[in-house]
Amino acid sequence: MTDGERGAQDVAASFAERKHENYIDGTWVAPSSGTSIPVVDPGRGAAIGTIAASGVEDVDRAVAAARTNFEAGAWRSLPSARRSEVLWAIGEGIAAAADELVELESLDNGMPVKAARGHVANAVQCFRYFAGLADKIFGHSSQIQSAGRQVLGYTVKEPIGVVGLIVPWNAPLRQTVYKVAPALAAGCSIVLKPAEETSLTALRLAEIVTAAGVPAGTFNVVTGEGEPVGSRLTEHPDVDKVSFTGSTSVGRAIIRAAAGNLKKLTLELGGKSPLVLFDDADLEKAIPHAAMSIFGNAGQVCSAASRLIVHGSIHDEVVQRIAAFGDGLRLGYRTEDVQLGPLISQVQLDRVTGYVDGAVEAGAEIVGGDLPTPDEGFFYRPIVVTGVQPKMTVYREEIFGPVLSALPFDDVDEAVALANDTRYGLAASVFTGDVGRAHSVASRLRAGRVGINVHGITDFTMPGGGYKESGWGRENGPDAVDPYLEVKSVFTLLG
Repeated sequence: MTDGERGAQDVAASFAERKHENYIDGTWVAPSSGTSIPVVDPGRGAAIGTIAASGVEDVDRAVAAARTNFEAGAWRSLPSARRSEVLWAIGEGIAAAADELVELESLDNGMPVKAARGHVANAVQCFRYFAGLADKIFGHSSQIQSAGRQVLGYTVKEPIGVVGLIVPWNAPLRQTVYKVAPALAAGCSIVLKPAEETSLTALRLAEIVTAAGVPAGTFNVVTGEGEPVGSRLTEHPDVDKVSFTGSTSVGRAIIRAAAGNLKKLTLELGGKSPLVLFDDADLEKAIPHAAMSIFGNAGQVCSAASRLIVHGSIHDEVVQRIAAFGDGLRLGYRTEDVQLGPLISQVQLDRVTGYVDGAVEAGAEIVGGDLPTPDEGFFYRPIVVTGVQPKMTVYREEIFGPVLSALPFDDVDEAVALANDTRYGLAASVFTGDVGRAHSVASRLRAGRVGINVHGITDFTMPGGGYKESGWGRENGPDAVDPYLEVKSVFTLLG
């Protein structure tokens, strides 16, 4: 380990050890309850710090600060070129603190250091991307006739107002940035609710955002449990929009809560994504890709390829090779050679174990899972489940662990039917050497993102979202700012 790496670890550990408070109206504020939630290192199962256990009063205070900021125009009324400059400065601030953020993300979430490094680099690029869009928010004009009169009509795009951003624990910094950057580019004021398991990088981001020049009250962070913090934020009458990434069950609760003032919603929800593997695929490339599409980040990815739909003629070979690939991974914690980290918590470990035990009781078999496991922390070995039937819970429900369900097929129509036989539609992929079949199958898969000989690519330059119960709306891409805007039509008589 270099001196720089050791220094970054020390800085991250020191930050984690703080007694963290909420960030409201440009200052750190103790929660009204006076209580805290332990920050647990999932690699060791030990508490390393605390965050504020906030309540309804804290959310109300943050929303009031954001509303005051918005109505005063401290951020939304800045020239768009100035907002662009500030977003670029946030990206530069993240870049300057990159080593610390990598260690903080790995410490808080348990993800391998290499993965965390990629997420931090992605966050820098994301702010730079939306800095480029912030001064390119345009309306349009039209000359029309109304009752024989000449009329000039034009549109104005205005920030929607106060937005509540609720992010999950599986990719904390990246998911936060994917929401914060376009919301700031649009001119909105923000109340951010990070996952209670992984709030540290969001709190560190508050410091970076402020240092970059974002006015007090524009960006607020309130930590705590989903109930009461998340529920109050989604039902709050002075919040104009909520963007949420998480489970479908919570998404339904948000929809009900938002009905009070009909606030706008963007929801990226659960997934049970299929990877369709034909017998003419290049297995030397497909096997490691299919394996890491479910084993990466310990399977804690919404778009993870958790259902392997593989041609019957190669089913046994593929299952054995994927299981062997999983058994060859380096399972561990916070070193450069680690490929697979822990699950986020004991609760999640128990959840994954329960799903697998239920599958075995229902007649399924486990292949793989033979690699060594650390003595402490919330680790689960990557496995393949075979003998699966389409109605089994392990095949239908989102597990969020390194568990791959394998099911054989005989022909194209059966493969597509099996792939689409789910209430979810977040991601899907097809692996084949036949270009025509690849595009034909891709067109029939009901998912918001479809890969051809690749799975699960996510990027801030391309829209992301789901079909069916995997969500409402899209985030990212050139139109990602639009959900944070209202469009106003203005008319004036000519002559």
